[in-house]
Amino acid sequence: MANYIIYGGSFDPIHNGHLRLARTASLKLNADVIFVPARSPRWKVCEASAKDRLKMMKLILRLYAPAGSQISDYELKSDAQVNYTVDTVKYFHQKYRASRLFLLIGADQVNKFSEWKDAGLISELTQIVFVPRPGVQINEDIVKQYHMINLEYYESGEVSSSLIRLGLSHDAPQEVINYIEKNKLYYVNKLAQYVDEKRLLHSIEVAKLSYQIAVVNQLENPSKFYFTGMFHDVGKLANYGKIDPNQVMEKEYSEYLDMPKFAYHQFIGEYILKNDFNIKDEDILNAVKFHCTGSANMSQLAMVIYAADKIEPTRQFDSRFLINSCMKNWKQGFLDTLKDNRKYLLAHAKDIENRLTHECFKMYLGD
Repeated sequence: MANYIIYGGSFDPIHNGHLRLARTASLKLNADVIFVPARSPRWKVCEASAKDRLKMMKLILRLYAPAGSQISDYELKSDAQVNYTVDTVKYFHQKYRASRLFLLIGADQVNKFSEWKDAGLISELTQIVFVPRPGVQINEDIVKQYHMINLEYYESGEVSSSLIRLGLSHDAPQEVINYIEKNKLYYVNKLAQYVDEKRLLHSIEVAKLSYQIAVVNQLENPSKFYFTGMFHDVGKLANYGKIDPNQVMEKEYSEYLDMPKFAYHQFIGEYILKNDFNIKDEDILNAVKFHCTGSANMSQLAMVIYAADKIEPTRQFDSRFLINSCMKNWKQGFLDTLKDNRKYLLAHAKDIENRLTHECFKMYLGD
């Protein structure tokens, strides 16, 4: 008798946590996994279209999902206003009459399971399996009532689709991240509301390079480098009709009004991240705030973003030496980039006398 695991969800987008759960459930239950992306889930509204979510799943299924996995478009093709799990369960019960069916759910759904439509029938047609989650206290009465099984797997990680949609987590197959970038989904779409196409492409390259530098150098939380690189130029608005940069500078950054106008976007970028994106991480905010000019006492994140911004591969010069330097040692790469940038600015009679750039060169280059 074959065993099948029904694994439903919005998969908006699918990520490594989903895949780790699927592999573990498949192994422990000796069953093939059927991924069932929802068209209209009851508890949430999907940000990406069903078409995009399905494409991302198909990109990675054969590479990362357990052997025997499949994707069912049953719910995607449904014309129901809301996809109810009981209808999906009845469909697969009819399709696989001679098989044992498992229904995989998250710990957050256990306590509200009695609210599901025809919960009792679901538990009759399938064996419900749940995955524990730190911080979620399971109601054991519900577990007993519906004869649920605890998968007892605790290694799925703290990844969530919502963090990936914000650009704050990179814990998804690279093929998914590439698709998000190429098709301007989630955080890329939001950034595109602020910058033009050229600046958007530059931002994506800075994000990718920052992430690579962090990973190769084994720096903590590479996703933070990716996010900061992605949004470092958010202050370079394609249309300043959204905000008045001069007013923002006068009201919020009056101590930097002496800075050259080309540097204003770094301060406005910090302002936008705080007010439009609700970013409270001071390390991210400071890295954006000084990415253009540099400053004294820059953090690890700020140094990497400064370097990646200057040397990302679509820049109009051969930056391979500097990129390789960053990959070998992020700090030396930053110093090499700083030296190269000073040389460029002097050769082109660009401003290096503003106090932030001056302080940066003095702190790290000794002059």
